[in-house]
Parts: sequence; C-alpha cells; structure tokens
Amino acid sequence: MTEPKKPSRLVDVLLILMMVLPLAAAVVLHVLFTPQEEGVAIHGAWVYYSADPDADLSQVISTGFIITESLINSWLVMISITGLALFLTHGLKEKATTVRQHVAEWIVENVEKLIRGNMGDFHVRPFAPFVCAVLALSVFSSLMSLLGVFTPTSDLSIIAGWALLVFIVITGYKACNGPRVYVRTFTSDGPVVAVLNVIGEFSTPVSMAFRHYGNVMSGAVIGVLVTSFLSGLSSSLLGAFGEAVPLLRIGIPAVLSVYFDLFSGAIQAYIFAMLTMLYVGGGFSEDDWIRRHSAKPKQTAGQTA
Repeated sequence: MTEPKKPSRLVDVLLILMMVLPLAAAVVLHVLFTPQEEGVAIHGAWVYYSADPDADLSQVISTGFIITESLINSWLVMISITGLALFLTHGLKEKATTVRQHVAEWIVENVEKLIRGNMGDFHVRPFAPFVCAVLALSVFSSLMSLLGVFTPTSDLSIIAGWALLVFIVITGYKACNGPRVYVRTFTSDGPVVAVLNVIGEFSTPVSMAFRHYGNVMSGAVIGVLVTSFLSGLSSSLLGAFGEAVPLLRIGIPAVLSVYFDLFSGAIQAYIFAMLTMLYVGGGFSEDDWIRRHSAKPKQTAGQTA
C-alpha cells in the first residue's frame, strides 16, 4: 500500500521546487547583476540585456530589445504561481481529505462568491480562473519586495500589459452581443456624448494601469525616503557609531514594509480585480445576450420548415 504513494510524494517535491526555485533565482539574479550602491537610491528596474548597450534607455525602449529585471521577475512569479496551483490541485479527491485540497476549495469558493456578488451567476464559470489569476499575479508580484528584489508591480510597463489584456477582455465581452449593440453603447446619448464615451473607453486601461502602479510605487518611494531619513537621523544623533550601525532604522522600516508590501499590495490587487469585474459586468448586457442567442434556434427552425 505504500508503493503508490511514492510517485505522489515525488511529484509534490517537484512542485514545491517549482514554487521555490524561481524565487531563489530572482534573488540570485538580483545579487549578481545589480551594482552596489552607497546609501539609499530610488531607481527603476535594472536592464539585464540590451540589443544596443551604448544607447540610452529611451532609445533602447523605442528601437531595441531589452530584458529588464521586472520582466524576468514577472515570468518567475508566473512559474511559481503555476507550481502553487498544480501543488494545490494535485491528487484531488471527491471529498476533501487534505489541507491543501481544503485550501484550493476555499480559494475557488471565495473567488466564485466575489464574482457572483459583482457580476452575477452568468459570469462565474468563464471569469473565475481569470480573476483568480489576476489576483494571484498582482499579490505575489508585490510580495517579491520581501525578498529584496525589484517588484514587477513597480514597473509601469508590466501593469500596462495587464491593463491592456483586461481591456481586450472587456471589449471582447461587449462585442459578444453583436456590432450594433456594441456601437449603441457609445451613440445612444447623442454624438457629443458618443465622443466622450469613446475617450472614456480608451482611458480605461490607462486609468487602471496608473492607479495600480502609482499606489504600489508610492509605497516603495515612501519606504525608501523614511529609511534614508532614519539613517541620516541616526548618524546625526549618534555620530560615527550611528553611521556604522543605524539603530533608528531597526523596526520602523519593517512596520512600513508590512503595510506597503503586504496590506497595500493585497488591496491594490483586489481593486484591480474589482475594476475588471465592474467594467466587464457594466459593459455586457446579459439580457441582450440571452435574447440574441435564444432567437437563433427559432430562426433556424423557421428556415428548415
């Protein structure tokens, strides 16, 4: 009876390594490729590879190909989340008997409850995996700061990519009821309002990206500024000893990290997911969809007769 459990344990070990090794790789890459700096500095993601190393960053972004720390860390987070999802769903049974299956069922039930409360039962099945993925990616990306590496949520290009994907999903669901219904959502209140509606439609991904990026990045900047202030205050009060051992930096930055990295990161992920659900639910008419698809069998039956 013990033999069948060995492959399961081996798979569990491999999945745990799939969760842990990408995070360890992010730390190793940060240590190897990040130059040492004196004092406290605020900067963006380091560029690991550039097609033209002699060009400045603006020229590289517009004309070349670059691999940044935020891009690598984003992929490493996705690999780690995939390992976590496979670990939680490995060896599922009809009745939950393990802690991880209880955790997996709790996550699914709460995400479905969240979607049902904001979008209705109609959207639970197609949107539960997407919303859960958005929440997990945003939360785990923000938590990367606890490892001392650059967080993907502190890079506007990463957040803009998420917002663009959400915008494509929103537009696709709005177009499900046909082109006439989609165009009517802009022109139903007159030509002047139609122009404003079009501007508002394309401002959706911009506002989502800047809201998420601004809140996360502002927390990182505040933490760095407070840390720098405490270092200078420790040096001023304690002299050379305070400069060598900044005692005032003990404790307070950790409290700020708990708020900005844990609480604020989770809140911003929740807000991003909520906006996604509200935009899709507000732009998709369930009644029009049911009316459109219930009329097709009748038309087919009339043509057959």
